[in-house]
Amino acid sequence: MAGDVKPATRVVEAGRRVEWTGAVVNPPVWRASTHLYADSADLKRGRPNEDGHFYYGRRGTPTQWALADAITGLEPGAAGTVLYPSGVAAIAGALLAVLRPGDTLLVTDNAYEPTRTMATGLLGRFGVRARFFDPLDIAGYRAALKDGARCVMLESPGSLTMEVCDVPALAALAREHGAVSVIDNTWASPLGFAALAHGCDIAVMSLTKHVGGHSDLMMGSASAGEPWHGRLRQTAQALGHVVSPDDAALALRGLRTMAVRLERSTASALEIARWLEGRSEVARVLCPMLPGAPGHDLWTRDFTGGCGLLSFVLAERDEAARARLIDALRLFGIGYSWGGFESLAIPFDPAPIRTEGRWPPAGLAAEDRLGIRLSIGLEDAGDLVADLDRAFAAMEQE
Repeated sequence: MAGDVKPATRVVEAGRRVEWTGAVVNPPVWRASTHLYADSADLKRGRPNEDGHFYYGRRGTPTQWALADAITGLEPGAAGTVLYPSGVAAIAGALLAVLRPGDTLLVTDNAYEPTRTMATGLLGRFGVRARFFDPLDIAGYRAALKDGARCVMLESPGSLTMEVCDVPALAALAREHGAVSVIDNTWASPLGFAALAHGCDIAVMSLTKHVGGHSDLMMGSASAGEPWHGRLRQTAQALGHVVSPDDAALALRGLRTMAVRLERSTASALEIARWLEGRSEVARVLCPMLPGAPGHDLWTRDFTGGCGLLSFVLAERDEAARARLIDALRLFGIGYSWGGFESLAIPFDPAPIRTEGRWPPAGLAAEDRLGIRLSIGLEDAGDLVADLDRAFAAMEQE
């Protein structure tokens, strides 16, 4: 495949090697635990520990290899991709590949909550010290690096509060101080933010979200250049990480339409964000794609695309009012995750878990702290706006 084609073309073509697809369009679903050898001599020779070589089921089959190869093709600078049974497993696999007992891990304070829990829980039990930093305070981050850090965990935008940090600057500072930078790039995917090209060492995604796209699979990935791809692969194999070939086939199917789904959900999210800006019940819209919103300048500079995930903060409303709004929604399901074809809404209040970043954000009163996150799906944007309008009216009816 030509290297100069656009991302929308790459998601269609990537991973479709003829040796894996044969005469059909998609790689068949290879379900196999045991791979057979021709004879004793073949068994003795062994196989290279690389995708494309049959060995045993944990190392995959053409179905899993095609998906990993496709994701690698979307990530400029990647030498390879490792697949994991969930996004959280991908984060764990990446961090365990980098960290050793006694190391310090710096974690952005707007990180996905399971990332925070992993840093202070699982990794803490293995002797890793976790410290959190404000992703918007570069001076404070630089000082933390000077105290010694083996690894930095980034997330931009934050999946609840949507802060956009200066990833190239943070990654460059990490490298300058001998630290490895890992980024959770699920929000934008490589179609919207080329993480490795912007200086990160390892890019993690929850494939459950945009790549799967249909809310019916769990999977994660980590892509990197060398030597980190090799370390990721070795660690995943040591932990026994493997994904189902059936789920890999679903992820490949979702990947083919990801560009058009992201385009549609991004456009709808912007329409809804503009509408929310005009509501008196809303103290602030948290959507970096929106001109004038926090982080918009960095988003414009570094990103080539967005997605349908945004948040907003209610103005001086209590939890009961927020619950009335969410419960009145008809077209938004109440549930975790995002990036599927359907719209979702969940309440959030990061104040109890954040230690370094400010919440409520600067410019808002202490009473303006209750947030709602929306994952905008593929429904008609006008219908979603009408649904939100009805829900705001219901919120005021005590």
